[in-house]
Amino acid sequence: MPKLTSRILVINDEPHVLREFVKGLNAAARTLDNPLGISFSGVTTAKEALSVIESDRDLQAVLVDDRLYSLAKNGSNSKKKLQMSALELVQRITRFRPELDVYILIAQEKEDDVVDKLFTESVDGYFYREERDYRGIYRILNAQIQERARTPFYDQLKNYVWMAKDQWHTPGHSSGESLRGSPWVNDFYEFMGEHVFDADLSVSVPMLDSLMEPKGVIAEAQAMAAKAFGARRTYFATNGTSTANKVILQTLLAPGEKLLLDRNCHKSVHHGVVLSGANPVYLDSALNRKYGLYGPVPKKLLLNSIKKHPDAQALILTSCTYDGLRYDLAPIIEAAHAKGIKVIIDEAWYGFARFHPEFRPTALEAGADYATQSTHKVLSAFSQASMIHINDPGFREHLFRENFNMHTSTSPQYGLIASLDVARKQAMMEGYKLLSRTLELANEVRNLINSTRVFRVLELDDLLPDEVRHDGIRLDPTKVTIDISGCGYTVDDLQKLLFERYNIQVEKSTFNTLTLLLTIGTTRSKLSRLYDSLMRIARENRAPRRLVQTPEIPAFTRLRYLPRDAYYCGGELVQVFDERERVNKKLAGRICADQIVPYPPGIPVLVPGQLITSKIVDYIADLLHSHKRMEMHGVVHEGYLPCIRVLKPEEEKGLQRLA
Repeated sequence: MPKLTSRILVINDEPHVLREFVKGLNAAARTLDNPLGISFSGVTTAKEALSVIESDRDLQAVLVDDRLYSLAKNGSNSKKKLQMSALELVQRITRFRPELDVYILIAQEKEDDVVDKLFTESVDGYFYREERDYRGIYRILNAQIQERARTPFYDQLKNYVWMAKDQWHTPGHSSGESLRGSPWVNDFYEFMGEHVFDADLSVSVPMLDSLMEPKGVIAEAQAMAAKAFGARRTYFATNGTSTANKVILQTLLAPGEKLLLDRNCHKSVHHGVVLSGANPVYLDSALNRKYGLYGPVPKKLLLNSIKKHPDAQALILTSCTYDGLRYDLAPIIEAAHAKGIKVIIDEAWYGFARFHPEFRPTALEAGADYATQSTHKVLSAFSQASMIHINDPGFREHLFRENFNMHTSTSPQYGLIASLDVARKQAMMEGYKLLSRTLELANEVRNLINSTRVFRVLELDDLLPDEVRHDGIRLDPTKVTIDISGCGYTVDDLQKLLFERYNIQVEKSTFNTLTLLLTIGTTRSKLSRLYDSLMRIARENRAPRRLVQTPEIPAFTRLRYLPRDAYYCGGELVQVFDERERVNKKLAGRICADQIVPYPPGIPVLVPGQLITSKIVDYIADLLHSHKRMEMHGVVHEGYLPCIRVLKPEEEKGLQRLA
């Protein structure tokens, strides 16, 4: 196991004092217990300090002297200016790397002045400069870093497993006893490993706390996650961000209340609309027609919709998108808050952003009330493990808890909870280091792919639809979209070739692009194998093929009834094609009772309660006739005949029609 390395930076502009401090602290680290591998270094100026903070990826804490002459404005050495100088540096440190512990060296006689100002800046503590208690300072810093590195739930889970208690409770496999030694299923036990079963426990073990009403180690782990991610409160979700989105919508929206939402949001949001009974106002996403990529909702449309619907209870957007496009959230959130509209940001693909300045501001830093994150997608948690972060000043905890418990299993997978605890620890302790490496690899992969001269990585300017080109959109560089139009393969054939011959599985595709997802687990070896495979394919010199573009999804039509009301009607099935295999024109004018989602792109062409038009029927028919592999969620097959569930005329009469 690699040794831990933790460095602490001391910032003092008097070289003699600095040398003495660094020498004394390093001596304490050598002679006292040092499990984290702590060592100290020093700089004399704020400029040097900020450079080290950017470059040293093993840095865990900084110790700032409040009398930094080099930061005094206009050369002034006045007491007020000097205190503000220390504040300025602390502010810049916490903006750049908020996960670092920050301590201040002060003179005892100035305690009240300095402490009052610095503790408003999330400073973790202070030491008196003249005491020179190096062993005491070291012990405190060591304890604080160890506290950050604690995983309260995971630690307790391990403790319980090592106790080896006899189980007279759920789950039924009883630490794997039901599988171990079985001639039929022992291979599953061997494949998964004994600790998967040892740690698969339940609420029957009180010392492991309850996810539905946490008061012990789960509550502690969630509190540590809230601090790490910059939230007032954080909740662990073991049913993925899909459930997290539904919980928030049910908390904020009563039946009939308005919700502004990106039509290109995750299907869980559309399901949340049905469950909550919300009255949705769908906002069409910008479309890059050349590459078939749906981007953010144009800022102008968002601001106009907020102005037009001041009675909306909430706005939900996805940032970043599946393709890595990030909204300039601050002005949008400010406009929504001015109308009293709560803002929810689906950050499923952006849960790591807090831990590197390249990706910030996060949704919460931009002012969002709620952010949902798929910790399993981009950090080191198990699949289904997600987080809900809350900064809503009007948060109704009881109502939220009731909705959370409505969707949460009373028997959650404790391994998922432990993985969230561990993912938070890793993000805090080495997130900056790992993300810096990921950014370097993202830059390398772009250069290598472009060097094939057949494949090309699309940059922000390529990806942006015209209508959002001036909206302040930024690109997450860990999402790499490749134009494959020059390689001579269709996207399906290329994916098959990469998978079968080169053992490479990509994240997603459109008719002429592939998308790669780089994470903190991406390695240079994988990068080399990817480059090798693409270069071999490029050297085949195949003639470019004509690529058939997926039809553009029709614009949203009209919502005649609340989605919940339409969905819970029995309805009837109407065929998409008539007996002569022609498009069934009788579908036009009917009201859809289900969500019809072609994938890709994953945007609902119809939602419950929506008016079906001839254009929509033709679009669905074209996709069903297409030879391209296409999933069509919501279409019902009676035998071989595709059908859509629509409202019966008598059912429409019993529903309240929307204006």
